[in-house]
Amino acid sequence: MTTKNILVTGGAGFIGSNFINYILSRRDDYVIVNLDKLTYAGNLENLKPSEGKKNYHFVKGDITNNELVDYLFKKHSIKYVINFAAESHVDRSILGSEIFYKTNVLGTAILLEAARRYEVEKFLQISTDEVYGSLGSTGLFTELTPISPNSPYSSSKAAADLAALSFYHTYGLPVVVTRCSNNYGPLQFPEKLIPLMIINAIGNKKLPVYGDGLNVRDWIYVIDHNKAAELVFDKGLPGEVYNIGASREMTNIEIIKLILSKLGKGEELIHYVKDRPGHDRRYAIDSSKIRNQLGWLPEFKFEDAMNNTINWYLANRIWWERIISGVYQKYYNEQYNNR
Repeated sequence: MTTKNILVTGGAGFIGSNFINYILSRRDDYVIVNLDKLTYAGNLENLKPSEGKKNYHFVKGDITNNELVDYLFKKHSIKYVINFAAESHVDRSILGSEIFYKTNVLGTAILLEAARRYEVEKFLQISTDEVYGSLGSTGLFTELTPISPNSPYSSSKAAADLAALSFYHTYGLPVVVTRCSNNYGPLQFPEKLIPLMIINAIGNKKLPVYGDGLNVRDWIYVIDHNKAAELVFDKGLPGEVYNIGASREMTNIEIIKLILSKLGKGEELIHYVKDRPGHDRRYAIDSSKIRNQLGWLPEFKFEDAMNNTINWYLANRIWWERIISGVYQKYYNEQYNNR
């Protein structure tokens, strides 16, 4: 059996760890080297299902460390890259943008240069629909929608996408880019909307809602996203962009009220706060390309996946309490509890 030596970056984060656990539960032909800096949002506990497997290796390190990246390509004969690594929280990018451009742009450039030197056979750049900017009340993002990012975070991801695609056009590096809608599911860090609202509701704390709560997002369960990413990794064409979305648009306030209802909590916990600067109004993905060309379809119904997610946070209180009581405590208190 021919193995594929894959460098997965950011594999201790929410989407990356779910991806590694999912892949290694069913693929013996993948050897995964997980490079993660273990910032506040990275957690090795997320990867317990993969620990000890012969085809899994973890390396703590930064994708902006040129020497380390080169060493890993050489040591592990890396021929494939899946780049999940990113600073990804819009609020944090507004408070301080430098680390976003360093990790998301410079880090991606360093990976691309190494991939070119070592002649990798596929470089999958995991991106976001936020690079397209904000939609009006109608329409969908397609792969041909001009990118128009509106936050430091989304602009850093847009720059990384363009860098990746430029390596395809200039050097023939087999790069593929995926742009996904909002993910949710187990292991998501408590700063994101759905886990934050679940956790606050469990604790009978205020649920902060930006502006009027009518900002719309297109939601996808993390396992559906990762199955799509695997399919693009296996069959996606170099130089192409694939949008990934489950066509499940909901306003923030609808999501919050749904969570309260499922937890048996009252809407008096809802607390409207000042909107964040440059808050995009609506995202919505047209994923017909990946569906028609590669045969992908989301498998999880939204209601079932939300139940799975809420039940996971109810059953894993120790996991998120440890996060909130640790490095995240100061930020959590300042941004959410005191509003």
